[in-house]
Amino acid sequence: MFIPLHDRNALKHIRKQYVTLGLILANVVTHALATLAPDALYEVGVYGMGFIPAVAFNIAELDPRFVLVPEGATYVTYSFLHGSWLHLGSNMLFLWVFGDNVEDAMGHFKFLFFYLACAAAGAFFHALVVPASQAPLIGASGAVSGVVAAYLMLHPKVRVWVLVFMRFPLPLPAFIPLLFWVGQQFVMLVIDRDSNVSWGAHVGGIIAGAILVLFLRRPGVPLFDRAIVTPKAVEHAAPTVDVATVGPWGQRPAGDPRARERDEAENGAKTPASQPVRKVTHWGR
Repeated sequence: MFIPLHDRNALKHIRKQYVTLGLILANVVTHALATLAPDALYEVGVYGMGFIPAVAFNIAELDPRFVLVPEGATYVTYSFLHGSWLHLGSNMLFLWVFGDNVEDAMGHFKFLFFYLACAAAGAFFHALVVPASQAPLIGASGAVSGVVAAYLMLHPKVRVWVLVFMRFPLPLPAFIPLLFWVGQQFVMLVIDRDSNVSWGAHVGGIIAGAILVLFLRRPGVPLFDRAIVTPKAVEHAAPTVDVATVGPWGQRPAGDPRARERDEAENGAKTPASQPVRKVTHWGR
């Protein structure tokens, strides 16, 4: 229904979204290598690093020739594989638009943990929905869904440029398209059980993202755009006014030469200081 294009939401705590950029690069490089691999090797990679619910719940065993990483690692490794460039591009676009501000709100290391935890939650919820499935789950949608949920919790009022119906670019408050998108994932989970898209992974990521942002955001970072946070490292010099006291009822501007002469004679000349102000069955699109 909509494609996010851009938001004007400046970073407040970090200089650059290094983790977000690193995750995008890792996903692109992994998919590029996968597309260059022979089909047989690609299949080994998908089954060896994809998440398979039946294997995770000990309903089935993975062929030993497909074992590439420990079984528990597939809760995360699956999120770096994609079925096509379109599949990859849609996930990375969401991560590009929304990931930087979530990383800014948490810090680099907490955001990396957050992203991987949302990926794992997406895989786990997918397995709860289809526990006997032997089809590998691949795609970053579980993790990206968590990022979207966190952004919605942090910045619902920020205007985001979105392409509606693939035709109309509109600047909308983030809560309008993102709430619609979140609601769509829950509805599709109920009505579209046979889809190749894993709506369960999306929903699992959303739930994890909405919960984790409550605990992983920096101290003082508000929810729902309730305040603009200025980091302590940034100080703004407040303008100062040189005034001379005339009594309990007010102040006289120091431009009065007689007042200035009296004050300087009594107290000496002073300069006021400025003050700082404080091939795969299940994809996640």
